[in-house]
Amino acid sequence: MSLRPITLLGIVISIVTGIALGITAYHASLSNDFDSTNMRALQQALVHIQSNYVDDVSKRQLVNDALRGMLDGLDDHSNFLDSTAFDELQAQTRGHFGGIGIELGLVDDYFTVVAPLDDTPAARAGLQSGDRIIELDRESLKGKRLVDVVKILRGPPGSELHLKLRRDDQPMDISLTRAKIEIASVRTRWLEPGYAYIRISQFQTDTGHDFKDALIALKNENPIQGLVLDLRNNPGGVLQASVAVADAFLEKGLIVYTEGRQPSSHLKYRASGNDLLDGAPIAVLINQGSASASEIVAGALKDHSRATLLGTKSFGKGSVQSVLPLTDERAIKLTTAYYYTPNGATIHKQGIAPDIYLEVSDNDAVLAEAVRILKIELHARL
Repeated sequence: MSLRPITLLGIVISIVTGIALGITAYHASLSNDFDSTNMRALQQALVHIQSNYVDDVSKRQLVNDALRGMLDGLDDHSNFLDSTAFDELQAQTRGHFGGIGIELGLVDDYFTVVAPLDDTPAARAGLQSGDRIIELDRESLKGKRLVDVVKILRGPPGSELHLKLRRDDQPMDISLTRAKIEIASVRTRWLEPGYAYIRISQFQTDTGHDFKDALIALKNENPIQGLVLDLRNNPGGVLQASVAVADAFLEKGLIVYTEGRQPSSHLKYRASGNDLLDGAPIAVLINQGSASASEIVAGALKDHSRATLLGTKSFGKGSVQSVLPLTDERAIKLTTAYYYTPNGATIHKQGIAPDIYLEVSDNDAVLAEAVRILKIELHARL
């Protein structure tokens, strides 16, 4: 089974951002001469279409469509961004956007739910990781492009959307109401005295700062003997946020590194040297809906033997996208690198395996098992 995640603008974002090619490298790449024959072919096609196509089409639309086609031919994460799409992208990384609250991926060429986001129409309607979306508003998705699916999924808050799904080869029909999505990425509570719980639903721009504040607030309430970090159904987000979360638990060493064609895409992120838990044991919960930035955190803590991973294998999205400007109003989101765990393992299309395989639908049972593991680790250190 092949997994190919997709980022859908206006629905939810799972882009690992923050790595740009750099202004110097970017402008240098623009100076490379294209083959003159190919350039003439593009220019000639533009002239023919404007002169002979049955309907009048503006040059701007033709150029935008050409750029969109170029990016669509690369991979599922590279996209052309017009001014509207770029504004939406920025809004989503801040955790405010319109839609139904799902992350989609291509699994064996089906549009498949990677993860529903917490407290969104998709989550409340019962969508689950692995659900295959067959129809939207009774229109088949067979042969549809990404842009087609986005247009159907998007709509004003309060409007209805009907989905036909397949779950474990069983057909399902679900109706839900679109809403304005505002994600609170960090939530905390106590599972029992001494054992704290932090849920990260998505890695937004402020998640790293919010996470550290939440952790410190818990410590101020009571000493933390063990922590359950819940990354289940977290589709990812901002790279720096994931680095900040992993850094909160590591005293030294590499957190993640990236490699691409441009020298500026070869980056290493290292721990700053301050474990906020002072070595207290950590249990990290992951599943198939844990992707991208979630896998950076899980991979770093696993490689440093700083946490025990419980659950099922993660999704496997390990590519880095950079937003590169074309004009004041247009840009491209381009896959520029892959990221690797501290031990050099690639996550892309591989995922991260848990230390303890645990596939239980009862959430209380999962949390109880996590606390049990934490207690075993704590007692082993005494």
